Amino acid sequence: MREEPPLTTAPVARTTSAAIPTQSVYQSRVADYWNAEENPVNLELGKIDDLYHHHYGIGEADRSVLDEPDPDRRRERVTAELHRLEHAQAELLAAHLGPLVPADRVFDAGCGRGGGSVVAHLRYGCHADGVTISAKQAEFANEQARARGIDDKVRYHHRNMLDTGFETGAYAASWNNESTMYVELDLLFAEHARLLRRGGRYVVITGCYNDTYGRASREVSLINAHYICDIHPRSEYFKAMARNRLVPVHVEDLTEATIPYWDLRREADHLVTGIEDTFLDAYRNGSFQYLLIAADRV
Repeated sequence: MREEPPLTTAPVARTTSAAIPTQSVYQSRVADYWNAEENPVNLELGKIDDLYHHHYGIGEADRSVLDEPDPDRRRERVTAELHRLEHAQAELLAAHLGPLVPADRVFDAGCGRGGGSVVAHLRYGCHADGVTISAKQAEFANEQARARGIDDKVRYHHRNMLDTGFETGAYAASWNNESTMYVELDLLFAEHARLLRRGGRYVVITGCYNDTYGRASREVSLINAHYICDIHPRSEYFKAMARNRLVPVHVEDLTEATIPYWDLRREADHLVTGIEDTFLDAYRNGSFQYLLIAADRV
């Protein structure tokens, strides 16, 4: 372990229980959804190494796991392979946050059950504050941090990522990993720009609809209905960033890289949710894209 300064030398966020998030009616519905959510595709994958991610995966899949003749062993191997792909996505995002040092603080907006904050901390040794509108997710994530013995560096808060109450300019990096479709982008990017120090890095991985095709496709509308979200057009990410002092320095189209994850998941009988074919159709017909955008706060 690297030598690290005492926690009091880093910018201090309010405690987890200091406030209840301000919520619109829609946000309350989203909170209710995630408070009740017990989907195996989130929970079973996380049980492998206690890294619980709430996003999809990237990279070539080892499809030989489907050839396993023993049903129980096949299930285990498929689950492990899907988790490997989703962890690769978390590592890709974390790699774009740096360079960071242990004294730095990072902000995980829409942290879910907390896997992304742990990945960032393990990579850089930094302090992390995760925010989720779900009280149940925040409690779960904090328990995971305590079990790992990193709760002095990684903390989760039941807050609204549009209005965190955290200190202005306190963060060296921040991100959203598949959570921007639940909020207005201008409000979100304004909060990231407020929290980041000058030169700080913001990274987002998100599904967005390809507005060169016109309005959102039927498939995108079905995804919206499935997750109670509102997927944004690709162009709006760049417009809203420009309005909020976030300048893209790297843009990567991950659409082709995520298709193997979805192809494998649709054959995982114990994990399918019914939305897999819709995602694959949307990616393959060009109406939906999976993007990584890294931007600097100016």
